[in-house]
Amino acid sequence: MIPLRPLGVGEILDGAVSTMRTYWRTVLGISLTVAVFTEIVVVLLQGLVLDSTSTAALDDPSATLGELTDAMGDALLNSSVVFLVTLVGTVAATALLTTVTSRAVLGRPVTIGEAWRDARPQVVKLFGLICLLLLITAGIVTVGALPGFLVTLAAGGEVGIGLTVLGLIGAGVLALWLMIRFSLASPTLMLEKQGILKAMSRSAKLVRGSWWRVFGIQLLATIIANVVASIIIIPFTFLAAALSGDGVSGFLNTAGGDISWTFLVVSGIGSVIGAMITFPITAGVTVLLYIDQRIRREALDLELARAAGVQGDGTTPGS
Repeated sequence: MIPLRPLGVGEILDGAVSTMRTYWRTVLGISLTVAVFTEIVVVLLQGLVLDSTSTAALDDPSATLGELTDAMGDALLNSSVVFLVTLVGTVAATALLTTVTSRAVLGRPVTIGEAWRDARPQVVKLFGLICLLLLITAGIVTVGALPGFLVTLAAGGEVGIGLTVLGLIGAGVLALWLMIRFSLASPTLMLEKQGILKAMSRSAKLVRGSWWRVFGIQLLATIIANVVASIIIIPFTFLAAALSGDGVSGFLNTAGGDISWTFLVVSGIGSVIGAMITFPITAGVTVLLYIDQRIRREALDLELARAAGVQGDGTTPGS
């Protein structure tokens, strides 16, 4: 899927797409299965459980402080539950697709069952890694906002608000720096069978001196994935709004738990298709970035060439 040498940006992106195109049965099978199960859980939760919560007070200028607090709590609960379910699906897809992409580098196909058997021992650790990174991010943001929040409570006024904003900006920059520094921990954990802390340490070592490059490639891959997902999801969202009975304008004015089952199901189909396409892109780019950094720092290309049975110039014998 890739030349066995240090990779350019285009080669990393092309490698992720080529893996999906060449091993489409396995890649799309994994992505579709995970996306369907994840979206079914999300739709059921939104339709049966989260539907009972209401955020209508957020759009009501006359709402009391207590009503606004309750509405914000409901909105946070809705977002947190959906995020947690989506996170579990993302972890599962990442674990399986990491194995597929790493085998594809050597030109070796892998079935869904083989990918699961290889990834299963590390799935719990991968989930723990992602949760730890989220906790680190939340802790940094909390610490950054705390001084300004305390000043606002004690003295009020614009000084406290300004200090809070500055703290959040500083915390955001620090959190971004750390997340890119640890962005290769996931493939390290899956492919090297490392523990959580060791994987984070390895990622920091691989990214050191290449932070901006890793950041740029990850950002580009994220933008591409989001654009592709939006192209798929937005039409389904408007179609769902039209089929739900109230039309698009009705959906835009809908608050809280008034979303119909029709809207949830039709928009959920769009989300499944979008995730099926974007999961392989983001996971593939991360894995290939990990391989590229190891090629640059540890001459992994020589080891890969021996494993794949190719000559030193990256060509297969007799080709």
